[in-house]
Amino acid sequence: SRLVARQSAALARLVDGGTRAGPDVPLLVELHALRSDALACAATTRTRKERAAFEAIAAGLERLLAGRGGTLVSPRPGHAFSAATMEAAEVVATDDAALDRTVAALLAPGLEVDGRSVRPARVAVHRHRPPDPEPTTR
Repeated sequence: SRLVARQSAALARLVDGGTRAGPDVPLLVELHALRSDALACAATTRTRKERAAFEAIAAGLERLLAGRGGTLVSPRPGHAFSAATMEAAEVVATDDAALDRTVAALLAPGLEVDGRSVRPARVAVHRHRPPDPEPTTR
């Protein structure tokens, strides 16, 4: 019901939107949240038909985001962490120094509008931790 209420409000804003110059950032933030809600609903459905319906809603919202000037930020594992567009929600220890401060996993995509981050992508980030030195015995 929360998804339906948010979707109704966002669609009403589209209809009543007016003629402002540039993207409507608050609307894009709401559409981004609706997309996330639809994908969360798709992940918890009991039937394939329900899952397909929620995934179709999410895909439509993604197209609407793009058509209104929004860009999803979905860094892939291995990309360098950027505080400008990402939020480190989790830290994953690694022994590999080459992976230090790179994305381990995408937890939730972010949103950019006109090259500005309005919702950072939530990611798990690798953090290098050298192995503990072995104790010396005499």
